[in-house]
Amino acid sequence: MTDILEFARAQVLDRGVGLDEVAVLEILRLPDERIADALQLAHEVRMRWCGPEVEVEGIVSLKTGGCPEDCHFCSQSGLFSSPVRAVWLDIPSLVEAAKQTAATGATEFCIVAAVRGPDARLMAQMREGVQAIKEAVDINVAASLGMLTQEQVDELVEMGVHRYNHNLETCRTYFPNVVTTHSWEERWGTLKMVRDSGMEVCCGGILGLGETVEQRAEFAVQLAELDPHEVPLNFLNPRPGTPLEDQPVLDPKDALRAIAAFRLAMPRTIIRYAGGREITLGDLGTRDGLLGGVNAVIVGNYLTTLGRPATQDLELLAELKMPVKALSATL
Repeated sequence: MTDILEFARAQVLDRGVGLDEVAVLEILRLPDERIADALQLAHEVRMRWCGPEVEVEGIVSLKTGGCPEDCHFCSQSGLFSSPVRAVWLDIPSLVEAAKQTAATGATEFCIVAAVRGPDARLMAQMREGVQAIKEAVDINVAASLGMLTQEQVDELVEMGVHRYNHNLETCRTYFPNVVTTHSWEERWGTLKMVRDSGMEVCCGGILGLGETVEQRAEFAVQLAELDPHEVPLNFLNPRPGTPLEDQPVLDPKDALRAIAAFRLAMPRTIIRYAGGREITLGDLGTRDGLLGGVNAVIVGNYLTTLGRPATQDLELLAELKMPVKALSATL
């Protein structure tokens, strides 16, 4: 039988065709001594089909906490006893955060709200905030506001929102174990509307929620079917007061296998390091992922957890001779 990495080299590297679920599962089951080979192949795929540039993004929460949904990993749910409480960010603070993000060299600034979906008040704040950012700083504005109606999708396009983030979080079969207040299909519906609108689609999830390795492979190919412009890969950082507070952190070797597998499933997609990489992989693992298929990073802090200082990531990119994607190339 053909070795899985030889097969992947021929199909993904040479032809640019992503692996199917069976082949992704084989990558996720590779023995430890073959992880470095898988990461090397994933890096070659990334360089061939995406190029050497790394996209840098900052995120800020417009509305933090008090969310009515029960996503079991999230400390922003108002249903759990986590210490995060509902807070709204004012427009001047939003603009200042965008300026600070642009100063790092980032080309993307994502406005996030902990809601099921936006109400009229939030959409009004978005309109005011996006306009104020565009007047003050030269940066692409993205948004993550939960599930949308068609009217809200159209309104975001009109505002000039460039990319919309809405994570599926995990595969279809495991989703009911993680969220019960809405369905995977509802999320998928929002994503299809966003794709059809012309906005770029940003959709990923969290690894280490308790899913099996088979479900991890299922998730990779479901994302590939959606064909998002960008896939943020988060690794569970168990938060106090949430149902997953006692879930063990994902083994770093499994995290690296997943990075390689997701790249081999989606050769042309931006794969972005997101939350949890610091506790799952540490500094050395962050380097391994950037040399193993990852070609974008969120710099600075996340929504309710601390990240690495932006300067550390930018210094690492310089050391690896990976150019930061220029804003002009994304407009």
